[in-house]
Amino acid sequence: MLRYTLMRLGIFVGCFLVVWGLVYSEILPRGLGDSNLLWVLLLSLVVSAPISFVALRKERDRASVDVVARVDRAKANLEANRTQEDDADDAARAQSKGGAQAQGSAQAQGS
Repeated sequence: MLRYTLMRLGIFVGCFLVVWGLVYSEILPRGLGDSNLLWVLLLSLVVSAPISFVALRKERDRASVDVVARVDRAKANLEANRTQEDDADDAARAQSKGGAQAQGSAQAQGS
């Protein structure tokens, strides 16, 4: 996942530098007033998104497989914890039920 994120960031930085160079050389229009940096950032984002979508398809698929594996592991751990708690609760209830029955028969024999 980190690799995919760094690759996306690299594509964005590359697009930013290209767009900044095009704006600086006045091939692309400048932003209004002091908004030039925001204009370059937004244009870079718009340009880098489809490039990342196409160029990083395999890496995105690999990252999604890793995420699914982590989610499945977390679900299995939660289920194991839930089962362990249920078993402990059942044992405690059985023990308290058995203790109450033994106490009741001892009182019946004592009478």
